[in-house]
Amino acid sequence: MDWELRGKRGVVTGGAKGTGAAIIRAAADEAAHTVVIDRDENAARKLESELHGCRKQTLARVVKLTNAESCRQAVEQATRSTGEIDALINNAGVNDRVGLEGGSPAEYVASLARNLLHYYNVAHYALPWLKKTHGTIVNISSKTAITGQGGTSGYASSKGAILALTREWAVELLAYGIRVNAVVPAEVMTPLYRQWLSSFPDPEEKLENIVSKIPLGQRMTTPEEIAAAVLFLISSKASHITGHHIFVDGGYAHLDRALS
Repeated sequence: MDWELRGKRGVVTGGAKGTGAAIIRAAADEAAHTVVIDRDENAARKLESELHGCRKQTLARVVKLTNAESCRQAVEQATRSTGEIDALINNAGVNDRVGLEGGSPAEYVASLARNLLHYYNVAHYALPWLKKTHGTIVNISSKTAITGQGGTSGYASSKGAILALTREWAVELLAYGIRVNAVVPAEVMTPLYRQWLSSFPDPEEKLENIVSKIPLGQRMTTPEEIAAAVLFLISSKASHITGHHIFVDGGYAHLDRALS
């Protein structure tokens, strides 16, 4: 499908693997000029080489988004490559299992830094460019913000705050014609998800149990399905959509899972 993204300039944080890489590949397929921002240099360079081999305009920028200054540098490096920013996709994060009982106040603050603060910081430094292009922001959240999961206070509260910031920014940026939306996945098979599964005594049994509770089709959502929702939201076909939380989860968060 033609999302009318040819020549558009997009920045994806956490774009080297999993859902982020699916977004990068989908945008590159639409002839968008994409920039991968990721801390994993090997994965970022590998994706860059893959897409360059297909003559697609994708550049990797290896940055750890650990503080405001690193976020400023990430945006500066991205715009040095693209000239402008039409779309920012905030995606980087990790379900780090910092819970109320098993964690500590210091670990909780560190979790917020890994999962929330860079969403604000990158958007802050990208804002002057987004104003010029009347661009879009898509924030990737998580079903944990809605359903809870247990044992992951840092990640869940970060993802809940991301949903609140999506609505807040949509209001604040109306005057500039900047649209802001969020995509909310539930169960998506990514390298980090597989790593989490491997922490259980029987990963396959755990996976079967999870999949059985996904109402639509009893299957995982694919990274490509998340990417398709993101491309729609940054495209002109979504030109009157802002402030929305789009759930791409097979009905996990809102349908009665007893139906499955």
